[in-house]
Order: sequence, then structure tokens, then C-alpha cells
Amino acid sequence: MPRKVLKLLAGFEKPWFVAGGWAIDLYLKRVTREHNDIEIAIFRCDQLALQKHLSGWEFKKVIPGSKMRAEIWQEGEWLDLPVHEIHAEKKDSDLSHLEILLNESSEDEWMFRRNPNITRPLSMLGLRSENGIPFLSPEIVLLYKAKKPTANDEVDFNNVSQVLEKEPRRWLKQAIQVCHPGHVWLEAL
Repeated sequence: MPRKVLKLLAGFEKPWFVAGGWAIDLYLKRVTREHNDIEIAIFRCDQLALQKHLSGWEFKKVIPGSKMRAEIWQEGEWLDLPVHEIHAEKKDSDLSHLEILLNESSEDEWMFRRNPNITRPLSMLGLRSENGIPFLSPEIVLLYKAKKPTANDEVDFNNVSQVLEKEPRRWLKQAIQVCHPGHVWLEAL
């Protein structure tokens, strides 16, 4: 599925990254579990450029706090926080559904949406697979997954925590300590 996203976003000139479980698998260079969907992360400032690039797709913005209620995302409509998730669909496409996650940034830093004091240099935000697919660094993915880990999130954490390098591991541990003191993942980091 990540290759389909690479094809779909060919020519999109803004940064984007495969996110979620697929990002973990791209980091590990193998498929570790079944995936039901695919998510990409973009910067909030690039949302209208992506909307234009995916012209002909149907977009819905997910309304936070509404138990996943989604409303039409109108062409040219600017989405501010707390809205951070968009679902895109195109029935006759090779990839019929795409989840888009809006990420915060300022100049040369990514900022964690849930706590803007947690940052990461943009240069450390993502990696590239051998096939040229950009994906979020695993420590970023796991920080998002730490809020309410599902069974798949636990699998992803267990797979990555075994191989995560020293600096990303330290950063992730500090970020989880700030956002989720006492989290069970802290022991493994």
C-alpha cells in the first residue's frame, strides 16, 4: 500500500510521510502485521496544496470529541486545530481511501499537537525506505500511539523498541514521561 501512496503523491511538492503502522513496517523493512488502512502525515500549512493535488477526491474532516463524526471538507476551507484528521476517498482510484494527519510545525521544528513543548527538528522527522517512500520516524509514530495503545500499537512498540537507536529512544522516553507519566512503555525504553 505505501507504493500506491508514492504513486498517488508523485508531483506533490510538499513534504509528506507515511504514518502509523505502515511507517513502523517501513522502518523495520518488513510487514509485521495486517493493516486495515494507510495514513500519511503532512504539515498543516500544506493542507490546501494536498487538497488541490488530490482534485477529484472526496474529503471529510473528522470533528474531534465527536466520536469520529466527519463532515465534508469544502474546497479551499482552512482547517485549524483541533481538527487534525482528514479522510479522502475516490472510488475509482487504485487507492480508494487515505487518512491524512495534519502536523504542526514552526520554521525548522515539528511540534507535537498534544503538547507543543515537545518538538523535534524537521531534519529528524522522517526517513526514506529503500524504494524512496518517505515515512515518519518511529519515535514520532510511537509517541502518537502511546496515548491509548491498541493491540496493534503494542505489537508496533514491541517490534520497534527492540531496535530503536539510542538518541530516538531517549527522546521518545522523555516525551512519553512528559505526556504520559507512569506509562508502561517507559520500562522498556
